[in-house]
Amino acid sequence: MKKHTVETMRNLVLLGHGGSGKTTLAEAMLYSAKAIERFGKVDDGNSTMDYDPEEIKRKISISTSIAPLEYKEDKVNIIDTPGFFDFVGEVKGAVRAADVACIVVCAVSGVEVGTDKAWGYADEQNLPRVFFINKMDRENANFDKVLTDLRDKYGKNVIPIRIPVGAAETFQGVIDILEHKMYLLEGGKMVEKPIPAEYEEKVAEYHQMLTEAVVETDDELLTKYLEGETIGREELMAGARKAITNEQVIPVLVGSSLKLIGIISLLDAVVDYIPSPVDRGAIVGVDGTKRLPSEDEPFSALVFKTMADPFVGKLTLFRVFSGVVKSDSQVYNSSREAMERIGQLFLIKGKTQEPVDQLCAGDLGAVAKLQYTFTGDTLCDKDKVIVYPPIQFPDAKLSLAVEPKAKGDEEKISAGLSRLVEEDPTFKVEKNSITHELVASGMGDLHIEVITSKLQKKFGVSVNLKEPKISYKETIKGTVKAEGKHKKQSGGRGQYGHVWIEMSPLPAGGGFEFVDNIFGGAVPKNYIPAVEKGIRETMERGVLAGYPVVDVRVSLFDGSYHSVDSSEMAFKIAASMAFKKGFMEAKPILLEPIMRLEVTVPEEYMGDIIGDLNKKRGKILGMEPDGKNQIVKALVPQAELAKYAIDLRSMTQGRADFEMAFDHYEEVPSHLAEHIIAEAKKHMVEEEE
Repeated sequence: MKKHTVETMRNLVLLGHGGSGKTTLAEAMLYSAKAIERFGKVDDGNSTMDYDPEEIKRKISISTSIAPLEYKEDKVNIIDTPGFFDFVGEVKGAVRAADVACIVVCAVSGVEVGTDKAWGYADEQNLPRVFFINKMDRENANFDKVLTDLRDKYGKNVIPIRIPVGAAETFQGVIDILEHKMYLLEGGKMVEKPIPAEYEEKVAEYHQMLTEAVVETDDELLTKYLEGETIGREELMAGARKAITNEQVIPVLVGSSLKLIGIISLLDAVVDYIPSPVDRGAIVGVDGTKRLPSEDEPFSALVFKTMADPFVGKLTLFRVFSGVVKSDSQVYNSSREAMERIGQLFLIKGKTQEPVDQLCAGDLGAVAKLQYTFTGDTLCDKDKVIVYPPIQFPDAKLSLAVEPKAKGDEEKISAGLSRLVEEDPTFKVEKNSITHELVASGMGDLHIEVITSKLQKKFGVSVNLKEPKISYKETIKGTVKAEGKHKKQSGGRGQYGHVWIEMSPLPAGGGFEFVDNIFGGAVPKNYIPAVEKGIRETMERGVLAGYPVVDVRVSLFDGSYHSVDSSEMAFKIAASMAFKKGFMEAKPILLEPIMRLEVTVPEEYMGDIIGDLNKKRGKILGMEPDGKNQIVKALVPQAELAKYAIDLRSMTQGRADFEMAFDHYEEVPSHLAEHIIAEAKKHMVEEEE
């Protein structure tokens, strides 16, 4: 691939609902530009972008893939993203690497939830965008309806610059509104033809619509237009490019990626109309420092994706924003304040890596085995430091407990999952200190399922997934005095420990308080630490159902000892006996974690959401508007929210989102506590057996 300047670079991210045809469109663009020799198919498992075994098996994209192509004088980096909501982390990274978003819409299904989400992701980064109405060859394809819906939803500046010739089985080509040309598929090639009379009126209407939208964004063109002068094609194209860059015009293109109709036309539009990094202007760091997209500026780049490979190691993908980076050099990770050695640089084309000597401003590339660098980090020149805003990834929505299928695999599982966490910032793994389970958290059940499947394929360990245990705690509501006496005589030296303790509740969050109220040496000073230790160990194991005891004050006020038979162990056992006995007499209760939940939901689903939260023992705190949505705030027991990510998606067709964080502990209602305690005791018996 020849060297390209930043002015001839294009970074195009494909976004859209799952199944809209993004990966096939990427394949069609690569094939049409002769970047690949064979037109692969997702269903056949041989497409350039979907190469991961999981993607081939499931016939869906689960990770972001990139591939470059050369068309005319330009280089276009295509960034293909997953459409399924479980893999939103991949999309968030990809959007930061791009200069323009191509939102792919199915000509049959029209505007879907994923279309809306794609628009939102582009909005977050102020990305210029274009729509590509795909699958025009399908039965029931309806360009006019989809265009009307797009304009109703996203504004009247959504304007077609290509329209279809025919639909479904009669779909045979596209008409270029600005060039006033028709291209039909004949003998496997797109051939230029004159526009038929029946299309002239529609072409004129859309040409007028585009002209008016463009001249409104440029004072000079507007003056010419109002004075009745003709706006030349070159002027209109330049104006359109500027308007698209400034998000004042959202062009609509059309085609069929499977039939390769409208793909060359799309590539023409990419090089003619969509912005280069130079058109997008300076990139701003968190402290306001700016870098121009130029090779003459100091080097800076943002890491937008990390790939874990058990053979190659960690592969870091980044977008160069300014300057030049060379193989076998050193750069500075300003996010972590560490120097990194850059080995061999690569261009990425699906699963293949092409070695290159250097990467310049505006380009995308990769390097292996960086020591300190993670997704979202900034790499730059040590003498000209800049830090770019990190990528904002959503919090995990669903948690499942992970247990090995084979004994002894625990270490391999932890090591493998740690590597996969590096690859995917929306995936988290932690050991629950109360339940002692290894808990994996992700964006949904499919996300976690794919991660564990990767664990098996890449690292050779299989796991079972199950609903995680709830981190219950135990406490008391009453005050009691209790005696514990441990006395044993069986030949030789005996054992003797005897204590009296008073137990009382502490306020929520009080933890544990031990008070030494011994007077007159009833329990010698050297045994008092053993008494406290015995109580602490019993609190860790719990009394009611094996959950930790919290918010208790224990006062040691009396006891007795034997000058020969007493020992630390004897007093430890006596203290444990006293605590267990007293705990059961002091109105013991079970506490459950209560989560603070914020659900962002379209107005039409409000009734369903509130009704569902009430069923889940939720306490609604309030509601507030958020654009076209409402935010419902509630306190809900964690036990009721195990599958909330799945429930919410089902109730709202994926249109709602939620955030959840621990708030406090609260008493479990007695009728539920009885069942939880019985189940816990049953498990304890099974484990002992």
